[in-house]
Amino acid sequence: MATTEKKSALQAIANLFRKFGYWLTVLIGCLSVLIMLLWVSGTFHTKVPEHAESQLPAVPQGATLHVVEVITVPRYETAVGTIQAIRDASVASKILARVEEVNVTAGQKVKAGEVLVRLQNEDLAARLGQVESNRSGAEGRLIQARAEFDRAASLLGQRAISQSEYQGREADLRSATAELERSKQAVEEAKAQLAYAEVVAPFDGLIVDKQVKPGDTAVPGQVLFRLYDPTHMQLVAQVRESLALTLKPGQRILAGLSALGYECEATISEVVPQSNSATHSFEVKVVGPCPPGIYSGMFGRLKLPIGNEEAIVIPKNAITRVGQLTMVQVAKEGVMELRNVQIGREIDGRLQVLAGLQPGEKVVLDSTGTGGQL
Repeated sequence: MATTEKKSALQAIANLFRKFGYWLTVLIGCLSVLIMLLWVSGTFHTKVPEHAESQLPAVPQGATLHVVEVITVPRYETAVGTIQAIRDASVASKILARVEEVNVTAGQKVKAGEVLVRLQNEDLAARLGQVESNRSGAEGRLIQARAEFDRAASLLGQRAISQSEYQGREADLRSATAELERSKQAVEEAKAQLAYAEVVAPFDGLIVDKQVKPGDTAVPGQVLFRLYDPTHMQLVAQVRESLALTLKPGQRILAGLSALGYECEATISEVVPQSNSATHSFEVKVVGPCPPGIYSGMFGRLKLPIGNEEAIVIPKNAITRVGQLTMVQVAKEGVMELRNVQIGREIDGRLQVLAGLQPGEKVVLDSTGTGGQL
């Protein structure tokens, strides 16, 4: 009887397992996967031990600490422009003539009055000789007319000639005087025409464009050369309307040339009183000391003040390079923490910190004064 009851109980248990065994297996599998995920994610152990802070290096004895500070610096807006010559000229021919001689090339420096081009002048020289001969003849006729007038005046006093004859000699004298004056003006005109056969530099400058060669025919008004004075240059920039209206001639602002790494304090020479309708800007011209190697057309920038801003700065020798990262050693409670920072521009020999440090924190300076590399 007892054996039968045991068999019945075992049979009941077996039936129960057959009924719920599948779901029990699924449940056990899910629990196993969950436990493994928690283990991998570090739930059952701490990633950073509680005593990790005690493993940070201590601040060395005698280390130089610098308190992170905030300074007030001016803010600027940049306006781009180009270098232009204050004095430039396009040298052209005034007569129609063949080019006989070209004495300069592009890039050559010239002096005021230096002959750049010689034009054919034989016909002009002949014309000058002709009008000079006419002047000599006019001078002779004037001498004769004056002598005749003086004799007529003497005879008129003696009542040896009539008044009309005297007036005729007087008219001849005035005509001879006018003829001589016309001859003199013709000589001056011929000399000027002959001088046009030599095209000269109007001022000391630099030749930038040569558009003629020997054998060409120069036409009146045709540009032969372009030159400018490299000692008198200006930076011309377009400045937005709202800012340009605050600028005045004589005001001093910063200007720079990126190609030369040059920056100086320049003076506003002119604010053109007309806005560009397309760009809504005004043309501003500034002048300043010209560095060596400056040429017309170079790129430049104006730094226009628009107020002040606060900046966090640290010395350069507080920076440590770790691969591509910029790091600083922050001193806190006797230990050093290596911290990543974002660096901005250089301000008066120091570096601006955009992120990573707060004012009042202390950074460890490199004793070599140059920063470090890890």
